[in-house]
Amino acid sequence: MSSLLLLYVIRGLIAILWAVGFATVLDSLAVGTIILLVVYPLIDAVAVFIDFRDRSGMPGRALQLFNIAVSTLAAVALAIAGNIDVPSVLLVFGGWAIVSGVAQLVAALHRHRPEMGRQWSLLLAGALSVLAGGGFGVTAIGDDPRLDAIVMYALAGGAFFVIQAGLLYWRLRKP
Repeated sequence: MSSLLLLYVIRGLIAILWAVGFATVLDSLAVGTIILLVVYPLIDAVAVFIDFRDRSGMPGRALQLFNIAVSTLAAVALAIAGNIDVPSVLLVFGGWAIVSGVAQLVAALHRHRPEMGRQWSLLLAGALSVLAGGGFGVTAIGDDPRLDAIVMYALAGGAFFVIQAGLLYWRLRKP
């Protein structure tokens, strides 16, 4: 359980740091911006892989493999979309946010037990990821497609993982 807590803290803090870095380059699709766009779903893939490897007896392992594959494909698609235009990036990122959000929802439901901290923040994060993904799609076809919302998405996702780590820590300390 403590390894999951550590994974959530690290994953959350990396997402927050990524968002801060991305906020400094999001005004153009320069090489640095594209690299950061590619890295974000890879962070997710690595974190899910670590969780997959460490929890061999947990339910939802096939879903974790699916999420790893989707996040890896999203990274490749973002590399391509980043060389096209902002709407393409938003559509790819939005599609990934929807699919990974559904996967996160299902995984959190599998882990919705008292000893796992009930996973409330991750349930909420998964639901918001699905909604945000739809919002990215709407933004992509709008009059002024911009990448700013991705910063808020990453900040919120990072915060939810840190919160979930706090809930797990509280649960571990409870007699």
